[in-house]
Amino acid sequence: MAAPVVEATLVRGRQLVGHYELTVCTDGSFLLDGGAMFGVVPKTLWQRKMSADAENRVLLGTNCVVVRTGTAVVLIETGVGNKQTAKMRGILENKQLLPKSLTAAGVHPDEVTHVVNTHLHFDHCGWNTTLHEDGSVSPTFRNARYFAAAGEMASARLQRDRDKVSYLAQNYDPLIANRQMTLIDLEGAGRFATEDARLRGTEELPSVNIQKSAEIVPGVWVETLPGHTPDVLGVHIEGVAHGGAREHACFVSDLIPTSRHLEATWVMGYDLDPLRCIEERKKFLRRAIDGKWLVLFPHDHEVPMGVLGPDDRGKVVVCD
Repeated sequence: MAAPVVEATLVRGRQLVGHYELTVCTDGSFLLDGGAMFGVVPKTLWQRKMSADAENRVLLGTNCVVVRTGTAVVLIETGVGNKQTAKMRGILENKQLLPKSLTAAGVHPDEVTHVVNTHLHFDHCGWNTTLHEDGSVSPTFRNARYFAAAGEMASARLQRDRDKVSYLAQNYDPLIANRQMTLIDLEGAGRFATEDARLRGTEELPSVNIQKSAEIVPGVWVETLPGHTPDVLGVHIEGVAHGGAREHACFVSDLIPTSRHLEATWVMGYDLDPLRCIEERKKFLRRAIDGKWLVLFPHDHEVPMGVLGPDDRGKVVVCD
């Protein structure tokens, strides 16, 4: 598997995985507090890997991955979008570039067949819908089926004090209402239909599409990688190269947000279950290294993807 080439443009990288074409598009960079991004890790350590500005903010990417399979166009994540308030735009300094990035990559919104949200935090599903000047909101990818975890949708609608700032209903409620959203319930827990309604005391939600299978399209499937949220999804892509060799990639989502978070214990302050996150990272890294997977990071603006391996000290790094 050839090393990816990172372009300093709207298109952050391209890679073939077997016969599938992966293109990393961006919604632009944004800024978050460095302490929050590295949790209990002292700044004296993390600043060796990632510099902060005068306000202790670090530069992050919003990597969205287009997978062309030959019969489907799958978009993994949709960035921050255009629905942030003026106050939040001032804090985040986000760029709202995904539509331009898709155009630069030769992708028209109407040709996208599937959209996968690994979770429903605002920086991962913002362009699910588009806010118009008249205040209306419509699906950005009108011909696509959207997918998210059923448990994640339940968490989003609960609006808990700990994480309600991360969820914006306009990013997903319209897709539930018009039935473009399919909720993946891998464990059969049915939490969207039961736990959410019980805890919130809300009226019956509109009937929703529930899928028990992990498969999005042949060669693209999801698994739960808990820790950041209980139901965050990783997205796997596996294709067959010329000669019959199988190649594997995984969009790891916020289990490992950047290549600077490859230390298993360097979890974020945003992670709801940091101990679970550490254990899941360890398991994921073993699988990724053993399988020589191409790992795609959601928030690394400089290194959006790479194959992992140990350095001469045994630390996990992105291989050259």
